[in-house]
Amino acid sequence: MIAFLIKRLMHAVLVMFVISVLAFAIQDNLGDPVQQMVGQSVPESERAEIRERLGLNDPFLVQYARFAKNAVQGDFGYSYFYREPALEVIARHLPATLELVFAATLIIVIFSVPIGVYSAIKPRSPISRLFMGISIIGISIPVFLTAIVLIQIFAIGVTVTLFPESTGWGAWLNDFFSTEGNMPSFGRGYDLVNVVGHWDTNLATWNGVQHLVLPAVSLASIMLPLFIRLIRAEMMEVLQSEYVKYARAKGISMRRVYFVHALKNTMLPVITVGGVQIGTMVAYTILTETVFQWPGMGLMFLDAINRADIPLIVTYLMIVGVIFVVTNTIVDLIYGMVNPTVKLTGKPA
Repeated sequence: MIAFLIKRLMHAVLVMFVISVLAFAIQDNLGDPVQQMVGQSVPESERAEIRERLGLNDPFLVQYARFAKNAVQGDFGYSYFYREPALEVIARHLPATLELVFAATLIIVIFSVPIGVYSAIKPRSPISRLFMGISIIGISIPVFLTAIVLIQIFAIGVTVTLFPESTGWGAWLNDFFSTEGNMPSFGRGYDLVNVVGHWDTNLATWNGVQHLVLPAVSLASIMLPLFIRLIRAEMMEVLQSEYVKYARAKGISMRRVYFVHALKNTMLPVITVGGVQIGTMVAYTILTETVFQWPGMGLMFLDAINRADIPLIVTYLMIVGVIFVVTNTIVDLIYGMVNPTVKLTGKPA
């Protein structure tokens, strides 16, 4: 275990180094941060003075060495726009993103496992075919389009008139397919509860949960169809294995065969893929947060690019790298607990 954690720590250092170098390498293509900081009326001489004070005229290696030296001490520089430490800006926006990813992950787990298992047990049923058809559509639709559709249906509202000037069943069907559109779709709401430090949670109040629903569903729509199809495919393969056939021959109840013997081995590859994909959702929040104006790291990162806020961009990329490393490490630990025959060193037990 200790050797595994040391190895992962070395990987994390390497990842941080590569990300920081790449971020610094593209900074010249992101625009002039001084132009974003000052107005058009500021003379060029004053702009040159600001560049010199910020060290923007130094060679690339000098700038990177200065950044790396400070980063080792926990100082990632000051944001050009916010005029405060970049790490504090990240810390202020990080809780919103993590909460959004957590809610999306919860939706994925709650729906993908039962739907995937059911579709594997009864692959030819009409409901299974419906789920598979919807999953294909879900994989094909980009997240920003899903977000726009959700806003139109549940926030703005849709009026459907299938039977004009009708009463009775016709009017009932018109009302059934129409939506009032009263779900909030902008920001995190006004009723947040502070947990600790910069952490204001949406999960403590009904208003906060309402503001979280549409962004979380939109973000979950990226991975939910993938996990449904993955669980279905793995479950169908496991059900054809010899030990499942043997369990059936012994007369073990089908419920126990499905949910104890088969499901446990089905989840092994799902856990591996899930760890990577859940980490990827942190990056996908850029589109979701932009559409819903969710004040998380994704929206902040997009604004930082528009403002050429180099310290904030580099800090964001490094924090995302840390999240990926930590997520993958946790997944490997869970995998080792679920499947004791696999050692964390990668050698079979």
